[in-house]
Amino acid sequence: MHKSGAPASVAYQYDTSNPLIVQGDRSILVEVDNPRYAEARDALAPFAELEKSPEHIHTYRLTPLSLWNAAAVGLDAQAMLDVLSRYSKFPLPSNLASDIAELVGRYGRVKLERMESEQTDRADEGSQPESHAGGSAPLAALRLVCEDEPLLEELARQPRVRDFLGERLDRHSFRIEPAHRGVLKQALIAVGYPAEDLAGYTEGAALPIHLRTLARSGLPFHVRDYQRDAVDIYHAGGDVRGGSGVIVLPCGAGKTIVGIAAMALMQRNTLVLTTGITAVKQWRREILDKTDLTEEQVAEYTGETKNIAPVTLATYQILTYRPDKSDEFPHFQLFDQRDWGLIVYDEVHLLPAPVFRVTAHIQARRRLGLTATLVREDGREADVFSLIGPKKYDVPWRELETKGWIAEATCAEIRVAMPEPLRMEYAVAEWRNKYRIASENPAKDDVVACLLDRYPDSRVLIIGQYLKQLRQMRKRFNIPLITGQTANSEREELYAKFRTGEVRSLILSKVGNFALDLPDANVLIQVSGTFGSRQEEAQRLGRILRPKSGGEVAHFYTLVSRDTREQDFAHHRQLFLTEQGYSYQILDGAEMLDDAARAAG
Repeated sequence: MHKSGAPASVAYQYDTSNPLIVQGDRSILVEVDNPRYAEARDALAPFAELEKSPEHIHTYRLTPLSLWNAAAVGLDAQAMLDVLSRYSKFPLPSNLASDIAELVGRYGRVKLERMESEQTDRADEGSQPESHAGGSAPLAALRLVCEDEPLLEELARQPRVRDFLGERLDRHSFRIEPAHRGVLKQALIAVGYPAEDLAGYTEGAALPIHLRTLARSGLPFHVRDYQRDAVDIYHAGGDVRGGSGVIVLPCGAGKTIVGIAAMALMQRNTLVLTTGITAVKQWRREILDKTDLTEEQVAEYTGETKNIAPVTLATYQILTYRPDKSDEFPHFQLFDQRDWGLIVYDEVHLLPAPVFRVTAHIQARRRLGLTATLVREDGREADVFSLIGPKKYDVPWRELETKGWIAEATCAEIRVAMPEPLRMEYAVAEWRNKYRIASENPAKDDVVACLLDRYPDSRVLIIGQYLKQLRQMRKRFNIPLITGQTANSEREELYAKFRTGEVRSLILSKVGNFALDLPDANVLIQVSGTFGSRQEEAQRLGRILRPKSGGEVAHFYTLVSRDTREQDFAHHRQLFLTEQGYSYQILDGAEMLDDAARAAG
């Protein structure tokens, strides 16, 4: 329970050679060129968010959500202050200790618990508990508990909260309908007091699942140490403090294996939600390859086929389909079709808004989110925290790279000048059109040609946002193009040819952002992107991070039109890579072409 007042201070000998300047507004400036930069960055990462990352000074901020995510895994205010003090140039601002203690202490001051049997007996007979398919017993009524009576009284008067409170049980608790469990948690975090959910879960229908030591493919299989740690921390030995949360791992680090290991640990019927048909088929391949489940036990529920089995793999697209905007979502019934014991949300940072809505009503199911980044472009990170669960496990990408679990990668931004006629078109264009003009800069094509010549024996992916640009590159380079309009059978055929080496290069639209199992891809050329999307940057780098059989380095190139809005957005995209310990080399497109011409001559 939170105690008032700041944590006890620890005496530190402040050193002006340290890399941090900690400010009273909870922002933190970090000197990149400082010898202790890397260790300070890694120590900050569990409880601070990176806001800006220019060349020499990076800016982090202690946000309520970053502090609550840290608190949810047991990091207390004193431990955070110790990190700040250890790396700070100057004494910490006088208000900081109390500010951090107050914010961290808000997590868990209100708790959701299952009501004891004598309290459950008092529940209204007409209440509507959360529904459970398959005949499992409905979850008992819940109660919201807060030992701080004035705080509970204040929360009960909040318009966002009071509609979800039932009868007053005593000075410290209210009865809560199970159906309100999710929306109440959303309301509480919105008013600044995230609840600790200790109400437990329905077990779900049993499903014996065993992991293979020799995969069906004939290759040895074992769960890596960090994958096992992630699952164990998430599960928490079956305690009510486990069972809901998000695991953050790089693309290529085996998030699918984490999901499969969680299924094997739970031994329950499982619903897996993911980004598209390609991802569904990848999950199915991995499950059948690495477990003893039969083909009949693993079903696909997509736009192509709608089967349901003990393990069902569905797409976000089919769940959010409805004939008309005024209609309900017909496929939400999938959540009640079986007695699910686990729901896995793949790429949880892309979870569509309607799926949040249905998730709010299934809080008695164990929920596991998997992602490479918790950054959401719609700003709904708090809903992920409330409805899927807090971040339970995170590991810096460079740490896994050092251990050989993901490929070593170099990142470069190539700045390309626009041709003079296009510069004038850009100058007079309306603001909303400038980004596209810069993105489709035709001078990028020559730089792509230069890179293709540089890596003739590599497996190259070219990814972009705009179809006109990509079709032009397909025509010039005679490389297959995959877009959202490409038939799934054709996609799978091209992916298969890329894996075998029959096709060595592919051009991909935004479909290349998600769940592609192309382990030998080792060069990625990003010719355009979605504005300043940090999550897209993470996804695209992840396409080339699978460990290479020969141990070769992967190369990530971003082509940006010089002195344009595209260059401004590129700085924001690169925030994610900076958080993970990568740095960008800045290259000049014209110099690259000149060097290539001299080498050819």
